[in-house]
Amino acid sequence: MSYMALYRKFRPDEFEDVKGQDAIVATLKNQIKSDRIGHAYLFCGTRGTGKTTVAKIFAKAVNCEHSKDGSPCGECEMCRSIAAGTSMNVIEIDAASNNGVDNIREIREEVSYRPTEGRYKVYIIDEVHMLSIGAFNALLKTLEEPPEYVIFILATTEAHKIPVTILSRCQRYDFKRISIETISARLTELIEKEKWDVEEKAVRYIARMADGSMRDALSLLDQCASFYIGKRLTYDHVLEVLGAVDTEVFSRLLRELLAFDVSAVIETVDELVMQGRELSQLSADFTWYLRNLLLVRCSDDMEDVLDVSTENLERLKEEAALIENDTLMRYIRIFSDLTNQLKYAAQKRVLLEITLIRLCRPQMETREDTLLERIRAIEKQLEEGVVSAAPVKERTSRSDYISPAEQEKTPELPQALNEDVKTVVRDFRAIVNNASPMLRTYLKKARLSAGEGNRLMIVLPDEVSAGAVGSETHKQEIKELIAGKTGKQMELDVRCVEEGRRFEDSFVDIEKMIHMEITVEDD
Repeated sequence: MSYMALYRKFRPDEFEDVKGQDAIVATLKNQIKSDRIGHAYLFCGTRGTGKTTVAKIFAKAVNCEHSKDGSPCGECEMCRSIAAGTSMNVIEIDAASNNGVDNIREIREEVSYRPTEGRYKVYIIDEVHMLSIGAFNALLKTLEEPPEYVIFILATTEAHKIPVTILSRCQRYDFKRISIETISARLTELIEKEKWDVEEKAVRYIARMADGSMRDALSLLDQCASFYIGKRLTYDHVLEVLGAVDTEVFSRLLRELLAFDVSAVIETVDELVMQGRELSQLSADFTWYLRNLLLVRCSDDMEDVLDVSTENLERLKEEAALIENDTLMRYIRIFSDLTNQLKYAAQKRVLLEITLIRLCRPQMETREDTLLERIRAIEKQLEEGVVSAAPVKERTSRSDYISPAEQEKTPELPQALNEDVKTVVRDFRAIVNNASPMLRTYLKKARLSAGEGNRLMIVLPDEVSAGAVGSETHKQEIKELIAGKTGKQMELDVRCVEEGRRFEDSFVDIEKMIHMEITVEDD
């Protein structure tokens, strides 16, 4: 006899064997016991959650000669023939390949004939959303008023594609994703029947990878067990077979990203590629890991939701303290998008490496939500005592093609400054010392110039520092400090020096001018 896949071998034959859909099972059993059976049902839900299985059990139960508490006995002639697929009372149709009007017309002709045995003819139409509009219209009248001995069960993973006219004629049952605990318990039960030796941690990982689908979980277990026939199936073996990555690697990768260490990040990717890890799965699992970190940061009572061991939970709490919420949410967005892109990418490694490099070099990003990350990178450099000057381009482009007179042209001097501006400029460095730590750090590198309408212009050496100082919060803080120190209300204008130019090329240093006036008056 040929080998039978686990999901076929252990497909439930009774309602009691269906896992994770207790409310639906209880409702259907009560309908059978009270003889309140509907004529049309719609089973919705993600793949592998038991829609077709429950439909077949229901078909057996309504035709069973000796049903027990609403479940089929499994022993009578009708139960055995339906289970073997030889009964004329249960007709399964795949709407993906039989989606035309002619196929539905055949059904309309067949329903006029009573069943030769049993009470009901049951039509199970799988992937019903694949029917054409014409086919739906042909089905409509029969679905609304079928003969008393006909039951329709429509199964679909995309209920939103089904016309409202069809939905309104069916009893709808939504099959939910099966929990990790339920899948793990079922896998453990089947492993014992098969007499395999599987590590508990490996079972939990397979259950999580199944993403709520019992069929997927059984297929993954089948795949892993086949690779290690006759051996103990461990967590590491499952990772190897599925091309997945251990959480310790995610921990290391996160720390390397937070340290902006490009070389270490690329080495980690190279190591994973050489081990044959699937990069799409890596991105998906890393997104899940970041989600766990965010949950840990948001609440202290997440043990049940996270589904991790006590040891891993402690490590998550330790790493959650290293990263801010906004950074975590940005990482989750980036890796969620990356996961979708990797599914169809021809150069997966290149796409992954580019994404990681951009995270390590925030200055390469242009999105607004990366500004805080760029500020954090500069603060880290300042803390470590590494101050990088703004890059200066060699003047080989414009200066080679303009006249000497134009090159010597200097910015025009402002009109006479009013006394308010002069007062603020004289006291500006004292005002800076009272600013918040981050703002104080940026303002130490600021130069002062005059803006239009006697505004005070604060000029920063680069875009990042100008963006930070120019935020509404920091501008308001500077205004309040000026008012508190001098009693003057001052309008501010924050600018940055253009890349490749000097401050003197574009601005007049009014701070220097005013200090020169003070020196002359003292003489």
